[in-house]
Amino acid sequence: MVRLFSTPMWYDYHLNRGLQMLLQSYQLEIFNNECMPGAMTVQCFAHLDQDVSAALPFLNAELGGFEYIKEPPSVTFKLHGKLITVYGRKIAVNALKNEGEACKIVEWLKREINGIWEKRDAISPRYEGMPRPQVIQILKCLPKTNCRECGEPTCMVFATRVVEGAKGSENCPPLTVEAKQSLDAYMAGFSVGSDGIPW
Repeated sequence: MVRLFSTPMWYDYHLNRGLQMLLQSYQLEIFNNECMPGAMTVQCFAHLDQDVSAALPFLNAELGGFEYIKEPPSVTFKLHGKLITVYGRKIAVNALKNEGEACKIVEWLKREINGIWEKRDAISPRYEGMPRPQVIQILKCLPKTNCRECGEPTCMVFATRVVEGAKGSENCPPLTVEAKQSLDAYMAGFSVGSDGIPW
């Protein structure tokens, strides 16, 4: 099932200060994954009414894109176990709980795109993805007992979920203090922070 929503073409505080927003409005499409009809999650496309291609290298620099493609331009983020890809005229998000979460994420991205575009003169654009954490390095920090206390079937699966951003050291109860510090220190090298993320 596909549901479409429109956002009003409103002007927020940026225009009150005489600044033009790059992204003003979009059409939101919510749908179930056809390949997995029984899945408990939904996906969404936000079809953008304005082209944000020029902002993507700045968005990549500020939010730490997992993957950046130059032509056609797109940047992909892995946040909280979700893949979020921003194209010039579309945003795609997977693994959403519901329509409400889709709206929150797209609105957050809209604010980020406009805020970053506004201060682009102070940002060095980035035309490549961030370095990626390696599953094997994370696995070295784990107890490797496959105890399942984290909710995953094996330590290897848990390590993969850490790479995806869906799990962290706090989700592994048997992790020693030293191993937790080691894992946190390793992952800090790939973190861009999640302040302001609404989910």
